[in-house]
Amino acid sequence: MKRVLLTRPLPDSVVEAARTHFEVELRDDPAPLKLGQMRGALALYDGVLPTLGDMFSADVFADAENSRCKILANFGVGYNHIDAAAARAAGISVTNTPGAVTDATADIAMTLILMSARRAGEGERMVRAGKWPGWNPTQMLGMHVSGKTVGIIGMGRIGQAIAQRCHFGFGMDVIYYNRSPKPMEFPSRQVESLEALAAEADIVVVAVPGGAETHHIVGSSVFEAMKPGGHFINIARGDVVDEAALIAALQAGGIAGAGLDVYEKEPIVPEALKAMENVTLLPHLGTAALEVREAMGLMAVENLRAFFAGETPPNLVN
Repeated sequence: MKRVLLTRPLPDSVVEAARTHFEVELRDDPAPLKLGQMRGALALYDGVLPTLGDMFSADVFADAENSRCKILANFGVGYNHIDAAAARAAGISVTNTPGAVTDATADIAMTLILMSARRAGEGERMVRAGKWPGWNPTQMLGMHVSGKTVGIIGMGRIGQAIAQRCHFGFGMDVIYYNRSPKPMEFPSRQVESLEALAAEADIVVVAVPGGAETHHIVGSSVFEAMKPGGHFINIARGDVVDEAALIAALQAGGIAGAGLDVYEKEPIVPEALKAMENVTLLPHLGTAALEVREAMGLMAVENLRAFFAGETPPNLVN
């Protein structure tokens, strides 16, 4: 049997599925692999099932041309923590788990939209602190999202799922910025620039993949173009946003609020963001539902199974 490393604790059903096909070593440490551990994994295992935070950079593959490992079956749709080109040069395939994460991530986007616009986090903290004086007609007035315009940056699977929820659930007008048109079953409109989207939208949602091409794609020019009453939502990757520019916009009152599930130097969250009442902060909950994590894990295991059976893995990315 092929020897496979699972780099983090995974749902029992995923581990059991892996053990039906492979000799499995399950690492019980939730922390990401260190450089030496990643190099060791390439030397000791036929396949590795890594995930977010396991930074398989080009340095890891520097001496890996004759490594035992031939596949990294990533647990997650985003794989910007893996240098896929360097892996391919070393003869190592990389796969991911698209599809399984779409609805769950779109749901978190809607959670953040509502929490930010309706000041839910701020209100919950007020109640817990015993500072709520009781209802009154002008207390904590937020933004009514129904009928507003949502601007979505990135119209892949997740972006389209967010658009569907916004349009059919809340009657919102949908505009988007994307490299190519994405015809949908409801009215939507592609705009030519990020700044044009920001200027028109009441809510801006980022749903692009991570990587060098999208690093800091959202910066000061986008926040300067946004409406003062606008809300900014990020469920993509933390480094697609210039976090310093976002903080500056919030502190200056350039935008009304933000909802974040990801951070530029995760798990570090800037104190400036934590100090602002108009910022909703979640601990990367995008796919945090048992059935979703099970589906992701089983998809990764299937990628491994197919690869070692001599088949093309269903979700090969390099």
